[in-house]
Amino acid sequence: MTEVAGTVVDAEVETGAPVATAAPVTSLPTVRELPTPPSTEPVVSPTPTKQPPATTARVDLGTRLRRAVVGIVPHAQYQLTRLGALGMTGLAAILAAVVIGLGALVPGQNAIRALDADIARAKQHHPPSEITPEEGVGRLVSALPTRGQIPAVIGLVLQQAQQAGVPLDVGHYAFVPAKSGGGVGRYELEFPVHASYPQVRDFINRTLTAIPAAGLDKLRIERKTVADQVVNADVRFVVFVRGE
Repeated sequence: MTEVAGTVVDAEVETGAPVATAAPVTSLPTVRELPTPPSTEPVVSPTPTKQPPATTARVDLGTRLRRAVVGIVPHAQYQLTRLGALGMTGLAAILAAVVIGLGALVPGQNAIRALDADIARAKQHHPPSEITPEEGVGRLVSALPTRGQIPAVIGLVLQQAQQAGVPLDVGHYAFVPAKSGGGVGRYELEFPVHASYPQVRDFINRTLTAIPAAGLDKLRIERKTVADQVVNADVRFVVFVRGE
């Protein structure tokens, strides 16, 4: 084995043969990299990514909703079975109360809105006029009947009694003058009535509606037994009249 110029060389040496010397190591020439010529291939813009259609998003949303419902229904059934019979009854009562409440609340709100709209329209067509209290009292008094119109007023009372099916055989009339001149007086019209209670109430309602200047001053009802359909009543009206 012979080391030549830092290199170990295995050689067979024969006895008496000349030993060959290694060739000197010469340095390799320096190789420089040539610049790469620019590419002449055309530049192709990237193809835009296609957006998924909107139908795919809707399908995914519908699928999620169905999955959610499918998962909620068994859980709700399990919770309902845990409530038992009494719990189910209470839950049904609560749901019924909610439904009834909504059914009553919604029409009420609609009625209130309609009433507000009617009031607003009435204010637009008839703006409120400024009336003093004295003018209001004067208008009220001027609308009352006079003493000369009392016979016509009594005729209206008799007509209402006839329509209600109440016979008026006897009547008592009294005039109470005004305390000051030019004020408001009144007539007291009292009738003993023998009729059924619904007929008596109908007679009173009809009279108060037909005569705005009248008011109910007295009502006494007597029934002999509970089973009696006919009652004895004492009805007294007051009719206000203006001074002449």
